[in-house]
Amino acid sequence: MELKFYETAEDKLLKFAVIISRARDKWVLCKHKERDTYEIPGGHREEGETIYQTAVRELKEETGAVDFTLRPLCVYSVTGWKNINKDGSETFGMLWYAEISSFEEIHSEIEYIRFFDDLPDNWTYPDTHPKIIEYAIEKYEI
Repeated sequence: MELKFYETAEDKLLKFAVIISRARDKWVLCKHKERDTYEIPGGHREEGETIYQTAVRELKEETGAVDFTLRPLCVYSVTGWKNINKDGSETFGMLWYAEISSFEEIHSEIEYIRFFDDLPDNWTYPDTHPKIIEYAIEKYEI
């Protein structure tokens, strides 16, 4: 599996949005109802959505965020990861950063969110999510 970062990509290539999120100076991570691990909020782009709309929808659905600021960081790709693309080809997504100031109850596949001072060791996607956050911290000083 290979992870790459780009400044931009054609909009039609962007298949998903992932949102690195913070609130109250802590990382905001999701715990899916069917897993015992943590993940960054995000998901696949739906038909007719802009990638911005995907980011907003996924952030709200997976964290319950009500009031937040959202800014694009970069494009990233994953190659050779069967969960994303069955044929193992390069698949592109948009990486966002959100500062969340208020939340409401979550009504989705997410069981709960948790606030972290330090990033956890038990990731749902250990080959991508920690590397994405590390890249964003170094490149964008979040």
